Amino acid sequence: MHSDDPQAILDREPMSRMQWGVVAVMVGLNALDGFDVLSISFASPGIAKDWGIDRAALGLVLSMELVGMALGSLVLGGVADRIGRRATILACLGIMTLGMLAAATSPNVYLLSMWRLLTGLGIGGMLAATNAAVAEAANSRRRALCVVLMAAGYPVGTIVGGSIAAVLLAHFGWPSVFVFGAIASACFVPLVLLFAPESVAFLLHKRPKDALVRINRVLTRMGRTTIDALPAPETGAAARKASVAELFSRGLSRSTILLTGAYLAHIMTFYFILKWIPKIVVDMGHAPSSAAGVLVWASAGGAAGSLLLGLLTARVRLIPLTIAAMIASVALVVLFGRGGSDLATLSQLAAAAGFATNAGVVGLYAIVARSFPTRLRATATGFVIGIGRGGSALAPALAGLLFAAGYPLATVAILMGLGSAVAALALFGMVRRDGEVG
Repeated sequence: MHSDDPQAILDREPMSRMQWGVVAVMVGLNALDGFDVLSISFASPGIAKDWGIDRAALGLVLSMELVGMALGSLVLGGVADRIGRRATILACLGIMTLGMLAAATSPNVYLLSMWRLLTGLGIGGMLAATNAAVAEAANSRRRALCVVLMAAGYPVGTIVGGSIAAVLLAHFGWPSVFVFGAIASACFVPLVLLFAPESVAFLLHKRPKDALVRINRVLTRMGRTTIDALPAPETGAAARKASVAELFSRGLSRSTILLTGAYLAHIMTFYFILKWIPKIVVDMGHAPSSAAGVLVWASAGGAAGSLLLGLLTARVRLIPLTIAAMIASVALVVLFGRGGSDLATLSQLAAAAGFATNAGVVGLYAIVARSFPTRLRATATGFVIGIGRGGSALAPALAGLLFAAGYPLATVAILMGLGSAVAALALFGMVRRDGEVG
């Protein structure tokens, strides 16, 4: 044993098998998010048929989930900075399991909306906690890659989850989709308990009574040298409790405003592609099953974009790389709007647009994770994602209003693609800040 900063040990040493295990669990948890978003889309036709409800009532169910996710990110991100990443993740899994089970047994649209709100609350809180947990489990060299891999779980979850939902709906009713979601959420509880200990960075900052014992236990599991004493505690501003207000303090306000603006603007473009592809394809005269296939192509492109961006982080600076993804997003969303009506062309354009839009999202996650100190990391992530997801609920509605006003797909795609352009400009502001490039 010796005296050293345990976080410095993790930062400089190569990633251990256990550290990669933590990352893998977090990738799986984010895939749950992806499954949940697509599962309600698959279940909605059965819900509408069984209950005889119109599109307005169905829209209520879909929007309640997004509202829950925004609230969960905003409220529970701060909780993760107070009680810990692991405890918050376990609590959110419990909330999601309960919400999914209750949704499966809901007798009407009002109760279903309430349970979708609760499930969204759990998902939003978990995303803020997992982003922080991954950033703190990784070493300094692999941090950006690990955060990007975690975010890549989302499109993978939409692909795998969508395929499972299709099989379930072919043999059972729509409640089976939510039952499966509840089982999947519950199965992650023992995985988190076994393979995802509380982060060393969090324990070092909060210093519970058994901090030294717990930190050494984690270091031992990671194959690292243990320490005989904790380094000197943080003092001054670094020792204060995390709060959203502090995100707007001197030195952090610029990053908070620029990253929140970038995420909000880009996620509008992202959700336009994710939510409107099926309707656009059906309106071109193709079957709903074909529309689902085009959406899967968009998700597959998103997964590929995430992974490629992750690999490039080792060779290219993160902020310029993300700006490039944003610019590509604008071009490819506009191209999708001008694309032909045959399925092969639509699928290729959807995959390309999904590639660029998702690469931009995961790049932003990685930038947020490294732009704030440990004690504010989950709070900052929750704030950025919460505001972004809350605002993103407007994206499908805004596109719908543009279509209803008589604008053609090509024009709507240009207008909705501008979100990524605004996000790129916001990130240019990050590049200029103190000469930082990335």
